[in-house]
Amino acid sequence: MNIYLIGYRCCGKTCVGKALSKLLGRPFLDTDAAVVQKAGMTISEIVSSSGWKAFRDIEKSVIDQTILLNHHVIATGGGVILNPDNVRNMKKAGHVIWLRVSPETVRARMAADPVTLIQRPDLTATGSMDEIEAVLLSRQPLYEKAGHLALDTDILGIDAICRKILENTQQGNA
Repeated sequence: MNIYLIGYRCCGKTCVGKALSKLLGRPFLDTDAAVVQKAGMTISEIVSSSGWKAFRDIEKSVIDQTILLNHHVIATGGGVILNPDNVRNMKKAGHVIWLRVSPETVRARMAADPVTLIQRPDLTATGSMDEIEAVLLSRQPLYEKAGHLALDTDILGIDAICRKILENTQQGNA
């Protein structure tokens, strides 16, 4: 079984995924990085040249490939839950952990991240900072439905999140 990390941008999926992978001695996969590698261009370039649908299509093919893996820690893109097939496949192949985050924390983390513009193109016409609250609110039910466990990254550090994931997944043998 794999461990899938889902959640909005800047919730900590990659940082937690790398730490958890090291702790468990399992391979780590970041699906956004896999999409970039597969497309041969950044996420911003994919979106600007071909649109979000093209990105989501590549993302789905990457998720489809992850179900063939076993005992991996997988950090997904923030919108992976928009496709019900992705959610179904992740749940079938592993344990899905939702890393919750507040809009304020997302804003702070995005502002502090020098690669935000390259890795995180705007999701709506309003722009990245203004869209955070609206997109988070619209996706919350999808994250909630997809996740086996939800953890708040605003109040928990990486080590605490990893411990809670281990406690939960060892019971479920993920």
